[in-house]
Amino acid sequence: MEIQQFRYDNKIVQKFLYATMLWGVVGMLVGLLLAFMFLFPNVTDGISWLSFGRLRPLHTNAVIFAFVGNAIFAGVYYSTQRLLKTRMFSDALSNFNFWGWQLIIVAAAITLPLGYTTSKEYAELEWPIDLAIALVWVGFGWNLIGTILKRRQRHLYVAIWFYLATFVTVAVLHIFNSLELPVSALKSYSVYAGVQDALVQWWYGHNAVAFFLTTPFLGLMYYFVPKAANRPIYSYRLSIVHFWSLIFIYIWAGPHHLLYSSLPDWAQNLGVVFSIMLIAPSWGGMINGLLTLRGVWDKVRSDATLKFMVVAITGYGMATFEGPMLSLKNVNAIAHFSDWIIAHVHVGALAWNGFLTFGMIYWLVPKMFKTTLHSKGLANFHFWIGTLGIILYALPMYVAGFTQALMWKEFNPDGTLVYGNFLETVTQIIPMYWMRAIGGSLFLVGMLIMVYNVIVTIRKGSSVEDELAEAPALSRVSKKRVAGETFHNWLERRPVQLTILATVAILIGGIVQIVPTILVKSNIPTITSVKPYTPLELEGRDLYIREGCVGCHSQMIRPFRSEVERYGEYAKAGEFVYDHPFLWGSKRTGPDLLRIGGKYSDNWHLNHMYDPQSTSAGSIMPAYQWLIHDEHDRTGVQGKMEAMVKLGVPYSDEDIANAQQSMTEQAEQIEKNLYSDPEFVRTYEADKKYAQENGEDFVEMRNREIVSLIAYLQRLGTDIKVKDNGEVSQNQ
Repeated sequence: MEIQQFRYDNKIVQKFLYATMLWGVVGMLVGLLLAFMFLFPNVTDGISWLSFGRLRPLHTNAVIFAFVGNAIFAGVYYSTQRLLKTRMFSDALSNFNFWGWQLIIVAAAITLPLGYTTSKEYAELEWPIDLAIALVWVGFGWNLIGTILKRRQRHLYVAIWFYLATFVTVAVLHIFNSLELPVSALKSYSVYAGVQDALVQWWYGHNAVAFFLTTPFLGLMYYFVPKAANRPIYSYRLSIVHFWSLIFIYIWAGPHHLLYSSLPDWAQNLGVVFSIMLIAPSWGGMINGLLTLRGVWDKVRSDATLKFMVVAITGYGMATFEGPMLSLKNVNAIAHFSDWIIAHVHVGALAWNGFLTFGMIYWLVPKMFKTTLHSKGLANFHFWIGTLGIILYALPMYVAGFTQALMWKEFNPDGTLVYGNFLETVTQIIPMYWMRAIGGSLFLVGMLIMVYNVIVTIRKGSSVEDELAEAPALSRVSKKRVAGETFHNWLERRPVQLTILATVAILIGGIVQIVPTILVKSNIPTITSVKPYTPLELEGRDLYIREGCVGCHSQMIRPFRSEVERYGEYAKAGEFVYDHPFLWGSKRTGPDLLRIGGKYSDNWHLNHMYDPQSTSAGSIMPAYQWLIHDEHDRTGVQGKMEAMVKLGVPYSDEDIANAQQSMTEQAEQIEKNLYSDPEFVRTYEADKKYAQENGEDFVEMRNREIVSLIAYLQRLGTDIKVKDNGEVSQNQ
């Protein structure tokens, strides 16, 4: 038997580990700043690129794709080489993967605070960056598959199955959710509208959690937990059932994010059924991980690596039990739009992803630098302070979520809402936000302790960048099944067939749900009174997207008595047919805005954006004063309207040709309305006089950003008229 020598590439693993720690600290710092913004809403007063709406997507992207993403690559590149007994297929592709991913992260860190966003959750980056993501991801997959094809180990271990499924599914999700029509270098519109856009987004959004935050980490669990425990995985058969059932079922579950919305009932119900089914494979994986530790539980007392991994797997089990429970309609009716969801998400992110990453780092670094960990005591302290941080974060958010739901739905005996003012529900949970900020601070402190511990460990060790290894060459065997070989045994040595079957498994659910929703018109009943946005309203909507308003405000009134009483008539599918993208939201830090149009005066909206506390005492909304001062560049509106026409929005040639005139007329009317407020007149005229005396350019109010935003807000929910019998007028 020929024994071949080769070298593992540790350099690429080290690079991804360094990036994991760097971006982990950055992402958590941004998250902590956002947590304190709930307590001190004007802490970044007047700085547009540090406003809550712009930083929130930066936090989620930094934690998911920068921190967790780099951890995935580090673990995959380390384990793949050792499981397949070969160096990665291409060092060039490895480095392309690393540097390309870091450039994408930097691009996100620049563009999101500047307001360049699609507003689609976990997919906020604009089209040039989406193209870069696709290119780098293909490079990663090419390298992974090339490595599999040149392997010296015939059998593909379960971790490799999960890596392959992750590559294929994330590629499919990213491409189809990111189909958008570019308008300019950093502006695009989703090709889907309204209900269809919501379905595609949450097919992507839920499965980004499934196939970016779960399946690759399950692969890492199947490799690193047995390694750290020095025990074989508990059950090979259970791993087979776990893998195939998980990837098939998960892809169907996205609609449970849209229960009681305008999504067709059949799609909602499909999402519920498959979400409940998810408990079985998810807990099968958790059990397989925990039972691997049989016989080594005594080590857990002293070994920080195993501690982190045990809590990570337990956190996975908790989150994957809670997720299906939240998909039950009666539970979802309470939890959705509340802080309960924030707690749920962070149990998964902090415990499952965070702790498994920490455990992996503590195990990997001493191995790669041929030394021992600098301080086991600090590692154990990190574990306990991190665990306390998770508890202090999650439990108050559960309490806040229950409190919100109960207060939102409570009625007086006379049928009126007990808490008619939404702000009453906000002020009640401020103590919970304090506890969350403290919990997040503790978790970040633990992260910083780990960074220190790792740096000192690296300094006292010696890096082995090209680690020598040897293994027998792979001999040829029959491509057909041999006697006594099960189908799955055969499949585990046929990576191409394995990948094809995994691809088929993940495509079925998406096709069954998405294709009928897009092609069968009866899913979206037409409402003839719903018209396209005027040019000024379209520009105002883009400002609404730029400022991240959808992160705190929903535009989806569910058919509950409490919501109809509080916000107005429940949402209809036909209202959103011209919404590219949809803006239904997923969290109510503030009230729903679907029926806000005409509810308040133009002056109220101006004052509210300039100083929210002046119109809403106790509000935790930050000020958006730059909207009042900044001139609005509306020169690109014709291009935006032409793009909308390509997407099916019925603007006529005359509408596009007269867009500038239409905007001027509508803006002048809003300016005229603003003049009805004597306080506005005094301030406005004083500003004009100051500009004239100091030789500065003065921007007429009609040309400022706030006027466009007011135009959009005043349009919301005004397209339909509801008769006394509850029917929508002009409904075809």
